[in-house]
Amino acid sequence: MAASYDFLVIGSGPGGYVAAIRAAQLGLRTCVVEREHLGGICLNWGCIPTKALLRSAEVYHMMHRAKEYGLSAEKIGYDLDAVVKRSRGVAKQMEGGVKHLLKKNKVDVVMGEGRLAGKGKVAVKTDKGTEEISAGTIVVATGARARELPGLEADGDLVWTYKHALNPPRMPKKLLVIGSGAIGIEFASFFNTLGAETTVVEVMDRILPVEDAEIGAFARKQFEKQGMKIMEKSMVKQLDRAKGRVTAHVETGGKVEKLEFDTVISAVGIVGNVEGLGLEEAGVKVDRTHVVTDECCRAGDGLYAIGDVAGAPWLAHKASHEGVMVAELAAGGHPHPVRPSDIAGCTYCHPQVASVGLTEAQAKEAGYKIKVGKFPFIGNGKAVALGEQEGMVKTVFDEKTGELLGAHMVGAEVTELIQGYVVGRTLETTEEDLMNTVFPHPTLSEMMHESVLAAYGRPIHI
Repeated sequence: MAASYDFLVIGSGPGGYVAAIRAAQLGLRTCVVEREHLGGICLNWGCIPTKALLRSAEVYHMMHRAKEYGLSAEKIGYDLDAVVKRSRGVAKQMEGGVKHLLKKNKVDVVMGEGRLAGKGKVAVKTDKGTEEISAGTIVVATGARARELPGLEADGDLVWTYKHALNPPRMPKKLLVIGSGAIGIEFASFFNTLGAETTVVEVMDRILPVEDAEIGAFARKQFEKQGMKIMEKSMVKQLDRAKGRVTAHVETGGKVEKLEFDTVISAVGIVGNVEGLGLEEAGVKVDRTHVVTDECCRAGDGLYAIGDVAGAPWLAHKASHEGVMVAELAAGGHPHPVRPSDIAGCTYCHPQVASVGLTEAQAKEAGYKIKVGKFPFIGNGKAVALGEQEGMVKTVFDEKTGELLGAHMVGAEVTELIQGYVVGRTLETTEEDLMNTVFPHPTLSEMMHESVLAAYGRPIHI
């Protein structure tokens, strides 16, 4: 194995391994340093295994609706261990895929903990000792981990992080989820569907706080129909732990209520993995556990930081795109910087939520005079045929130029639909372009067309 490379990545998550593969494709001698699992948190303990769990919950939910479709299903049940086993199997398969891709592209992999050891150098602590590797370009792609608040720390028994929830020691009967971002709501949706009595506490004035307010309100109504209890503008001040139970002190409007649960999932955000990397010694600026970079992810001379460790939005696809960008920069290319406003956010709860660009409120705050279009799922033939009539598509346009400022969706398969608007924004599509695009019938995508038409007073099916 060479001790000198053109391109070295610390971390093999969706940012790191993609950066390495692209660098190798461009002819750079490339190395990845990984301390735990190829594929990182996303593939092993995040994006992929959670989707496997949620798919099981979705099928379970649909089995209970069999009668609506003229079908019959008796003695419907589930085996939590088998559900988890399938999820872990999917993660293992994907990890193997990453290993294969790295090998196929002739990327060397060093398993160990890496830290910056001077300009162009990384010291890697392996089970055989410490070795020093030099590289012309170094990329920090170390990701992030769950944030833990004082008094609310996870113990793996009564109080869980996402890792514990992915491999649960039991099925919760009465569950408290602290935080209603994507991670919190996805786990709340999963366990609620399987029968847990679920309460979600959110400190902000609405759940899914980064989403458009109207979309969040619609989602809340659907969650409550499914039996969830939602507590907004509320804060868990204290957790009293006893054998088999947790008493949560929840403050709402200045009043504290004591509520008892058998399981708590803490999903109050993430912190960047910046410790032990030698960042300070290298003169790298760190702000609130995230590496400070320019728009091209530069953190220093020949040094880059990508993905979650480099800050919001904390999304795997953002990390991957940044990985491609820095590899091309290292190879002498001139790629466009990644624009956060063109990165879609997807939440795989039931119903799904997806968005890109500015919310209605953000567009107004930015000074735009806007046109807003909305279209309900119940007006779409495919949605009715699927039995998925609860949902909506919302679009926000600049009245002056016709620019698509933002798109927001809630309902079945919207995490697949949102990419149409992402492409539109990337191509700087106007409302006229979208209106003149022919959408196939019958598809859910027709609602995207109708929402645009609605913004300009021209909807056909409402």
